[in-house]
Amino acid sequence: MSAQPPETPCGAEVLIRCLEDQGVEYIFGLSGGAAIPIFDALVESSIQLVLVRHEQGATHMADGYARATGKPGVVLVTSGPGATNTVTGLFTAMMDSAPIVVICGQTLTGNLGKDAFQEADVTGITYPVVKHSTLVRDANDVPRVVRESFHLANTGRPGPVLIDMPKDVSEAPCDAPLDPPIDLPGYSVVGHAKAPDVEAAAALLARSRRPLLYVGQGAVISGAGKVVTELAEKLRAPIVNTLLGKGAADETHPLHLGMLGMHGTAYANKAVVDCDLIFAIGARWDDRITGNVDEFCVNAKKIHLDVDEAEFNKVLRPDVCLHGDARLVLEDLLPKVGPLDTEEWLATCEGWRERYPLKYPKKGGLRPQHVLDRLNALTEGRAIITADVGQHQMWAAQFCRTRNGRNWITSGGAGTMGFGFPAAIGAQFGHREKEVWAVVGDGGFQMTLCELATAAVHKLPVKILVINNNFLGLVRQWQEMFWENRLSGVDLEGNPDFVKLAEAYGIKGLRIRRPGDVDRKIQEAREHDGPVLLVAEVVKEDNVFPMIPAGAPISSMIIEPPKERMEKPSGST
Repeated sequence: MSAQPPETPCGAEVLIRCLEDQGVEYIFGLSGGAAIPIFDALVESSIQLVLVRHEQGATHMADGYARATGKPGVVLVTSGPGATNTVTGLFTAMMDSAPIVVICGQTLTGNLGKDAFQEADVTGITYPVVKHSTLVRDANDVPRVVRESFHLANTGRPGPVLIDMPKDVSEAPCDAPLDPPIDLPGYSVVGHAKAPDVEAAAALLARSRRPLLYVGQGAVISGAGKVVTELAEKLRAPIVNTLLGKGAADETHPLHLGMLGMHGTAYANKAVVDCDLIFAIGARWDDRITGNVDEFCVNAKKIHLDVDEAEFNKVLRPDVCLHGDARLVLEDLLPKVGPLDTEEWLATCEGWRERYPLKYPKKGGLRPQHVLDRLNALTEGRAIITADVGQHQMWAAQFCRTRNGRNWITSGGAGTMGFGFPAAIGAQFGHREKEVWAVVGDGGFQMTLCELATAAVHKLPVKILVINNNFLGLVRQWQEMFWENRLSGVDLEGNPDFVKLAEAYGIKGLRIRRPGDVDRKIQEAREHDGPVLLVAEVVKEDNVFPMIPAGAPISSMIIEPPKERMEKPSGST
């Protein structure tokens, strides 16, 4: 009796094999009818399915995993609302250059365009918020589409990629080879910058006496932290970083002045105002950094290093543009520069650091700054911290000094409330051995708190610190300062008892009410082998300083609380 020929695998089975070949460890997903064949193919796979409670949570988990590991995070959802629920996560990843691949089930190809059940034009809906989007119409295209999607997501300037897969395509036989060539005409990945541009940058640096290295997330993504530090030490130039550039260079380094921008340190922002050269490394001159562009570093030379050529001359016009990978370009630049005469400049910067330190009231109740300052001290700045969006995010950025790249994860460009907690889950899956803290506000946490079930089911040791002030605090701060304290839509009356909520999910809950309990409660959470929700019941009305009003020049920085109400800056957002 002759042997039966092996059955041709279906598109869904080939899809999963291709994901395995890409080294995928986890898929964060929520099932549904149009995606059943793909979920079925996962049953025999080495890839672990992490069943989430909402598709937005899945995208943020994949995003957190990607930022913590440098490897693309993968999402699997069904059609229609399942797919559209990923849009916020795609937008978040796109704005912050995070590599994720979102796979959506779709209605049958014959039903496309006919308003079938749970049909949505997902590729059309997501084009503005992805690096690339593909509707797969032939099962034999699956291997090529997967290879191209991962290549696009994780090369050049990383970003989200979407694969939309109709159910009949996932069920159809696929006999295409699993390693087809990548066919992406017009797409190329840049490495080294042009030699004349590197020489021009070196010449500008040589003439500087007050240089400043302005470091963004591009330095984190490229792994340029070591060479950034070497360049700073060789030039004897201070460093500042963006919100997303935290950890690219060790924030405890003597040359590091901390974060610049709207809620950056006073000494970082004063250095920006007085420098004679600013060197942007993997940063894009965004509005939270520059404020009023017409008054930003008017008398300073500007060098811009970026992997994405579209960022050049978009916000301002630099003197030199370096198009390339941050690490490779800095390695080329380093031998071409030497020590600068910056002794007076460094002394000035150190004087600002001593005169305008970060501070907070030691009396008057439990302060969020105190809690975050102690979290930083107890973890020695080595924990992975994912921050949600709001006042707590800014305080965490100020007081939790990051020592290593990929240890600070937050939503920067999109400012997505609800990001912090699921991102911590993804980061913890990526690094089971590391300490991971989600720093969240009571507002943003309630947007994705259903993922407490995900943390509980997988017994993840992630720690959730809820800074609970019963307000949407950053909006309240703006209303207080610029809108005559006319509070509208910011009082979170009706918040749950978060400790009881954690316990309802089978998670240990702890509460801090007094400053004297902070260290003990944080340590108790750290020592617990499993997820912990720690609620800090902080003072209701506290404001983040320093602060640069939106649309104002950096020189208008408010270092301490003003004694009178302020005028809203013209054109502020």
